[in-house]
Amino acid sequence: MSATRLIDRGVIRVSGEDARDFLQNLVTNDLDPVTPERAGYGALLTPQGKIICDFFIVALSHEDGGGFLLDVPLLQTTDLMKRLKLYKLRAKVTLDDLSEASAVIASTDGSPLPEDSGLIYADPRLPALGQRAITDRAGVEEIAADDTETYHARRIALGVPDGGRDFAYGNAFPHEALLDQLGGVSFKKGCYIGQEVVSRMQHRGTARTRIVPVVFTEGIACETGAEATAGTKALGRIGSGAKGRGLAMLRLDRVADALSEGLTLNGGGLAFVLAKPDFIRFPFPGEPDFGAAA
Repeated sequence: MSATRLIDRGVIRVSGEDARDFLQNLVTNDLDPVTPERAGYGALLTPQGKIICDFFIVALSHEDGGGFLLDVPLLQTTDLMKRLKLYKLRAKVTLDDLSEASAVIASTDGSPLPEDSGLIYADPRLPALGQRAITDRAGVEEIAADDTETYHARRIALGVPDGGRDFAYGNAFPHEALLDQLGGVSFKKGCYIGQEVVSRMQHRGTARTRIVPVVFTEGIACETGAEATAGTKALGRIGSGAKGRGLAMLRLDRVADALSEGLTLNGGGLAFVLAKPDFIRFPFPGEPDFGAAA
């Protein structure tokens, strides 16, 4: 099958006449472009600008009852529901956790999903990731396999981070998790929770720590959570890995210093090199224009 069921995803419905404005005032991305034909990707932040939860936002048509479905990490659904209810106040919004009755599937290899996959939408982060869908849990095994290993290997090869694997919720800024590179942050919309911190990092170029793709020279990825070093210098941590590739949360200025000194980069004792994907727009260590803007 070209479809994989993502067993670690949940679904929250946000409905009611104030649903769009409610989300627009909370999340990092702009809701204006989000339509039934175009999903969005964003996050809810703490007032200090740290990611509480990132998710996909899928607009429902009037025929489907209107409102939005949030494709959310399953372990974050309960906390996200509590926080959304906290911010609801007098807004005409209804919140429902649909996780028990729903399933999220995604393209395993980037090819289109079967037409009977439910509510299908293109992954808004990167076209190469293909499509995702929210569907009924009953009968999902007929349209999707449990092949998350292949799905994540491809995600890692494309350089796209995954919350809980490559960054810790409550401990990472959007820039660090590449939300600014993957369409998850709008710098033109109005205020949202944590917006001042995110805007400051953008305009001052102070995001020194970033998740970046790496390639292990021996063709074997080290274990998740291993320390990344160069000589005696600590660089950061290795996130998820597969088939000799990985994602690592690194201090890029320290990586640049290590490369200038001719030091080998190591993760869990295994040598690696950085691999810059096409979607990344900030300067990489070793590039002539690397500096404070990284």
